[in-house]
Amino acid sequence: MKALVTGGAGFLGSHLCERLLDAGMEVVCMDSFLTGGPRNVEHLIDRPAFRIIECDLTGYVHVPDRLDLVLHFASAASPTDYLRYPIETLRVGSVGTLHALGLAREKGARFVLASTSEVYGDPLEHPQRESYWGNVNPVGPRSVYDEAKRFAESLTTAYRHSRATDTGIVRIFNTYGPRMRPYDGRAIPTFIRQALTGEPITVTGDGSQTRSVCYVDDTVSGILAMARSDFAGPVNIGNPDELTMLELARLIKELTGSSSRIEFVGRPADDPMVRRPDTTLAAERLGWRAEVPVAEGLRRTIDWFSTELSGYDRLERMGA
Repeated sequence: MKALVTGGAGFLGSHLCERLLDAGMEVVCMDSFLTGGPRNVEHLIDRPAFRIIECDLTGYVHVPDRLDLVLHFASAASPTDYLRYPIETLRVGSVGTLHALGLAREKGARFVLASTSEVYGDPLEHPQRESYWGNVNPVGPRSVYDEAKRFAESLTTAYRHSRATDTGIVRIFNTYGPRMRPYDGRAIPTFIRQALTGEPITVTGDGSQTRSVCYVDDTVSGILAMARSDFAGPVNIGNPDELTMLELARLIKELTGSSSRIEFVGRPADDPMVRRPDTTLAAERLGWRAEVPVAEGLRRTIDWFSTELSGYDRLERMGA
């Protein structure tokens, strides 16, 4: 079988490429390198079943020969990135999704859209079920990501119903693990970087807002379970174990043995107060649930950051 992973050189996309190769598939990794980087997949370059194409998905897109699976993961995903690239984020969520869907239809391939828990906005339902429509500010600063993904879900559904395309939608909740960029602005890489370098660990607001974080290996397993199914979704893929941002900062400080102090800073606009997936549907339809405990996942991530941080610091200063 042959798979295309758009955004394949990103954090999550690179893990998907690796797992697909390990499963014996041919993999085409497509990326514009706007936020991802070749470094994430350099260990895959010499594998004969792996091919990488530098391509902006909002332009002309072509993949020769057959495709059995299209995994659409091209998008800025961290607040730092999508606030830096707001138009690009909206374009890849709209035009990019249109092109990826067209390619899947042309090839007769199964299409899986990487959507996000951000489609729920600052939720008024807790935990969040797939039937919840969300509470999103369409003109707030985060809307460039939230609404891009909501549009992508609508477009994917339209292709399923009007173009008979085999599609599935996964709503991904706060994934973390090796290959995250230390300066991407998300909480876990920020906390780990700060703890390892002795900087203050910056918790926004009073730290009472919650997140449910899922280790990347579990997230990839959920996505691939969706890819193997014929389920349309949407389906939540995440770890339902919820913790506050202050609890997360304290846990990372403890696991790193850091002497960093915790410092409270202002909360970003439209920052959701709570986030926890109801994963009943994933268990029932995909036979999937998260398995890696948060502390264990954080230990693995910290170990990777401890080794890689100095190299990433050099690249960051060089603007890479």
